[in-house]
Amino acid sequence: MKGLSLFACSGIAEYYLDKTNVDIVLANELLHERCEIYKHFYPDVEMIQGDINEKLDDIISKSKDLGVEFIMATPPCQSFSNAGRKKIKDKRTPLFLVLIDIIKKLNPKYVLIENVPSFMDSKYEENNEEKIGEKFNKELGELYIINTEILNAKDYEVPQSRRRSITLFSLKTEKEWKHPQKIPSVITVRDTIGHLPSLESGEVSEIHKWHRARKHNDNHIKWMSYTPTGQTAFKNEVNFPQKDGRKIKGFNTTYKRIEWDSPSPTITMSSGSISSQNNVHPGNKYEKDGETLYDNARTLTVYEIMLLTGLDDNWDPPTTNEKLIRDIIGEAVPPKFIYHIIKNI
Repeated sequence: MKGLSLFACSGIAEYYLDKTNVDIVLANELLHERCEIYKHFYPDVEMIQGDINEKLDDIISKSKDLGVEFIMATPPCQSFSNAGRKKIKDKRTPLFLVLIDIIKKLNPKYVLIENVPSFMDSKYEENNEEKIGEKFNKELGELYIINTEILNAKDYEVPQSRRRSITLFSLKTEKEWKHPQKIPSVITVRDTIGHLPSLESGEVSEIHKWHRARKHNDNHIKWMSYTPTGQTAFKNEVNFPQKDGRKIKGFNTTYKRIEWDSPSPTITMSSGSISSQNNVHPGNKYEKDGETLYDNARTLTVYEIMLLTGLDDNWDPPTTNEKLIRDIIGEAVPPKFIYHIIKNI
């Protein structure tokens, strides 16, 4: 099936679709720098850059010309995410309404909508109690079988726990698209990055150009050096996050090392910050001058978060901008996750 990718970002979600029966031929993304990365990986896909509202007619026209029968859409989630501010007046909130308009005009066989778990149960207008899921059913329920489930990427060959709302639309004249069964085995952090060379703050490895540690401040390095695997520095008896000798306030998910023997926590756009959530390397215990310390007192490298998202060594974006790469990985749908969902059509 010829496919349309909306809110495509840099196309990480589509990385393994060449192994499915969906061929993305058209994409839309707002931001230029993300479009450039997308075009690098998918040079044969026609990219329409710009605001989806302003490009709507172009998207509809080209989709019809190209014979689009499948749509994948990942609308911006910031106004619905627990990690965001959940502002209903956010201008991104009603973007799903444009998606409804596109579906009505193209009448595709199948549609995939991915978002944060609360997406379908969220309100979209200040003085309207109707939920997004109810709106989809009202507008499209006569034409489509609509199935929504909350799935976790760790159940689909991804070494990362990432819960997402996955809604599958099947035109009633087609075979119903159902969510895939969980894969029993899980892939752990140790399985994925345990073989990589250890790095301390500011160090660089030759194993991969993106396996280089960010430079952190001395206090952060000290606090994390005393923090065991899977723990937060807030639980340290002495070397805890402090200012002028007083423990600073913070969540127990911050200044925190991840576990070795579980999938990683959700990778966010703030993956380079020790003071953000669940971003510090698991570390390995060692003894020095009678003290128990832990190495790798740093955030995960770009290479490590690539692997924990399920990307391979061939994923090499045409940029040297570390923040951009951390951003697009942090907001990406893991590609093996999408592969298993689409393979199930």
